[in-house]
Amino acid sequence: MKYFHNEIEAKWQQYWAKNLTFAAQNNSDKPKYYVLDMFPYPSGAGLHVGHPLGYIASDIVARFKRHKGFNVLHPQGYDSFGLPAEQYAIQTGQHPDTTTKENIARYREQLDKIGFSFDWSREVRTSNADYYKHTQWIFIQLFNSWYNITSDKAEDISTLVALFEKEGNANVKAVCDDNITPFSATEWNALSSEAQQRILLQYRLTYLAETEVNWCPALGTVLANDEIINGVSERGGHPVIRKKMTQWSMRISAYAERLLQGLETIDWTESLKESQRNWIGKSVGASVTFNLKNHDEVIEVFTTRPDTIFGVTFMTLAPEHELVIQITTPEQKAAVEAYVEATAKRSERERMADVKTISGVFTGAYAEHPFTKEPIPVWIGDYVLAGYGTGAVMAVPCGDERDYAFANFFKGTHGMPAIKNIFNQDISEAAFGAKEGFELVNSDFLNGLDYKTGTKKVIEQLEAIGAGKAKVNYRLRDAVFSRQRYWGEPFPVYYVNGLPQMIAKEHLPIVLPEVEKYLPTEDGQPPLGNATVWAWDTVNNVVVANEKIDNQTVFALELNTMPGWAGSSWYWMRYMDAQNDNEFASQDALQYWENVDLYIGGSEHATGHLLYSRFWNKFLKDRGFAPTEEPFKKLINQGMILGMSAFVYRVQDFNAKSKNENLKINLLDRLYVVSHSILKDQEKLKEIYIEVAKMSPENNSFQKVVSNIEDFELELSVSPIHVDLSVINDITNELDIEAFLNHPLYSDFEGAEFMTDNGKYIVGREVEKMSKSKYNVVNPDDICEQYGADTLRLYEMFLGPLEQAKPWNTAGITGVSGFLKKLWRLYFDDNGCIVTNDEPSADMYKSLHKTIKKVTEDIENFSFNTSVSQFMICVNELAQAKCHHRAILEPLAILVSPYAPHIAEELWSALGHEGSIATVAFPIFEAKYLVESEKEYPVSFNGKMRFTIKLPLDLSAAQIEEIVMADERTQQQLQGRTPNKVIIVPGKIINLVG
Repeated sequence: MKYFHNEIEAKWQQYWAKNLTFAAQNNSDKPKYYVLDMFPYPSGAGLHVGHPLGYIASDIVARFKRHKGFNVLHPQGYDSFGLPAEQYAIQTGQHPDTTTKENIARYREQLDKIGFSFDWSREVRTSNADYYKHTQWIFIQLFNSWYNITSDKAEDISTLVALFEKEGNANVKAVCDDNITPFSATEWNALSSEAQQRILLQYRLTYLAETEVNWCPALGTVLANDEIINGVSERGGHPVIRKKMTQWSMRISAYAERLLQGLETIDWTESLKESQRNWIGKSVGASVTFNLKNHDEVIEVFTTRPDTIFGVTFMTLAPEHELVIQITTPEQKAAVEAYVEATAKRSERERMADVKTISGVFTGAYAEHPFTKEPIPVWIGDYVLAGYGTGAVMAVPCGDERDYAFANFFKGTHGMPAIKNIFNQDISEAAFGAKEGFELVNSDFLNGLDYKTGTKKVIEQLEAIGAGKAKVNYRLRDAVFSRQRYWGEPFPVYYVNGLPQMIAKEHLPIVLPEVEKYLPTEDGQPPLGNATVWAWDTVNNVVVANEKIDNQTVFALELNTMPGWAGSSWYWMRYMDAQNDNEFASQDALQYWENVDLYIGGSEHATGHLLYSRFWNKFLKDRGFAPTEEPFKKLINQGMILGMSAFVYRVQDFNAKSKNENLKINLLDRLYVVSHSILKDQEKLKEIYIEVAKMSPENNSFQKVVSNIEDFELELSVSPIHVDLSVINDITNELDIEAFLNHPLYSDFEGAEFMTDNGKYIVGREVEKMSKSKYNVVNPDDICEQYGADTLRLYEMFLGPLEQAKPWNTAGITGVSGFLKKLWRLYFDDNGCIVTNDEPSADMYKSLHKTIKKVTEDIENFSFNTSVSQFMICVNELAQAKCHHRAILEPLAILVSPYAPHIAEELWSALGHEGSIATVAFPIFEAKYLVESEKEYPVSFNGKMRFTIKLPLDLSAAQIEEIVMADERTQQQLQGRTPNKVIIVPGKIINLVG
């Protein structure tokens, strides 16, 4: 009976689907375990073999936990809103919903083929209205909340209104906009409803504000910092500029400290935690106010080194700082405007990363030192960011390398004073940035003090003169929550006199309208500006045609959509109760599942999705909607499976070098492609050179070299060209030249001369990121068809530790395929099942229990690759022992089940069991089977081992000596002699001397 993986895998996949084998229960007596994969975006390209790596790991854990008696929630769904589908819609005119559904169907087909134990009854899609109505509801809760610093949590906005009505805002400690105007309770109560709404917008956790954003004209949308690479959009490589726009934002900054502290309570990698710490960027220091000469405005700066205030020689504002236009003098106006325009074309990330370029412009304005009253020139420079701190720095060149470089670069120019040294240290070559090992000098009342004492004293003095105070600052900025695109969650917002109004929960969802085109309108409005039915009727509570807008009962709806991270910032909770129409999840379901026990996904989401998810989870906890502070207890970042790219080498030049001359032969008259195997082979190159020369008899340079070819070193100058893996033999690396030439990608190679190695063209190979553009993608469907899903699962785990990147090599998969066939033969021969009820040997039990121990430990430690190795060792040992014993093979099938579930199910069924193996109890390790009862001793004569003898371990030295001396092999060695000495160490050595 042969192992036919296709039949077996299809059979059990159908069984699981029909019987809902992996459906989790929300009211089980079993302990719960929630294992989750990061939300996939369903791209049109489908899955390649790199994508399932994390899914296979999480599936092994999910299956293992079921065997261990847990009620396991292992769901899957799709983060199906996003820019790629919209861009495709713009290009083709096809509705994003259509292509998204097609992509999801393709993903589902591929995922099912690999045999994942997902609870598909809980599938969610962020682009489905029955999902995003809850995202809209969460947005409304954020709008109707404020952050109370006193209670250190978000509260309903009604509690803030109550405070205003009772005592005004003077004593209210809230996370809010800067420059809040104080008012009394009497003044508040006298305000109109509209005026009160405008004030509340300054406190709400989601609010409208004019914000510096990354605007991509080509895509017609705002991009987050992590969507920009080297100043261009990650999607499409389009230019990105900085501009001000009115946007929805979220006060994630209110949670900065809690986001930091929460990292100490979760089991994440230290590198991932450090990424979040750096992104949050906590700094302790002081806020200092500098008055501006000839202006009423002031410049506020945040500094971590207030002790250096007497070293300030100039100030730098971000080019986009709101004061720049106001304070720039007429003489400097042209230079400042040109610099501001140039800076707008660079992303914040690019500006932060570029530490080598020094640029800036003097505004012509001066600030006033708070203590000395000396004039301080005000510059602008792109190394200062408007969104970080206050967008202004007090430059102390003697104590900061960047200020030092800036001051020296502009040394001697108008508006740049000489560097002032306030340390008793040499700064002739570089700034002195240390916080210890110095005394302050030239610093008035701070002279002679160190960093700690100086900081404390200067803050006291700043507070005394009303020019500053101690402050904790965070790099983390409020998150822009608007996108000027179509394919995203609509906001549940309409506008009355320019003020946002929320649509009540019972009228949700506000469904994305149909539009004729997905580009922004001609006057620059977002794509929803093309919708003709996009207005809110407040009487009938429905969306109606725009022509009905009267601003009395029918009003305009929000034209922006929510960003890609909206739906993915709470999706794990929806899985807990995915069929609930009335709420995002019931309190019973939330209390039962609490949060995710194991989360597996890519490290690229460290400062995007993971930060926003933690923010929303904490907010929902504050408002009583979520049971826990943190969403993900343990998180593992899987490494990347890299592609093994293939290359052909197009010849550019054929160089011939000798001691006396270097001849560079241009071969553009004919297209040559050289095999990788002969690129460095001088003898082969000489043969080819001679052949090439014969084709070009008129080329004197060729003939000159050929006549004395042994004196020349030959070298090809080539361009590597990526080759589609379908036209090569993946094991021998030989190019199928005919298939290559017939491939549509390589039509321009028609007529090319192939420089082969004995008739074979060998491609070059290189490990790169698996990518469609590099033609190195391996389709998991092909692997499943040829070798089976169980082979794919085992092989991906076998490649190496989960967290590490590793190259894919299809050639290596045959070994894993062979292992499964060898496993099968323990249970079957050509005539059927051969499992017996005979009692196994001690060695068989030993092999089994070594494997139980190893696999249990490995899964609990997420060391899946070493489990696969142990399976191979165990099966080899059992095959050598001719083990067909039920007492061994039944537990072995269960052991294999998390890794290779299809074959395990078939083996379990063949052993006479009904139903699925999925929840059968996992074998228990028994140490007694690993206790050694015998020892194979080497028996030596005068230190040379002559034979071995197996003896019980409980024998004494005298008993061992008696047995050894009686052995005929000993007598042959001694030939009648009596040894002078017999050395015996029980359990270790036997040595006869003399």
